Amino acid sequence: MPETVCAECGKRMYHENETTLKVEESVHKKFCRKSDGASHSYMHRASHADDPLDAERASDAKGSPVLKR
Repeated sequence: MPETVCAECGKRMYHENETTLKVEESVHKKFCRKSDGASHSYMHRASHADDPLDAERASDAKGSPVLKR
């Protein structure tokens, strides 16, 4: 079974289909944490943060909030 190990974080990835493994590897490169405990992606933020990620699109044209809380 084909496998690969990430040089940055040490994660072992394997799959019986080599093409699928290459796709998995390319996705992992984009979201690799580099070290244990680092954030998982560029979207990571504190769980207690209450502000919307995109303040400009948090409300519609009329000023009503887009997301229901």
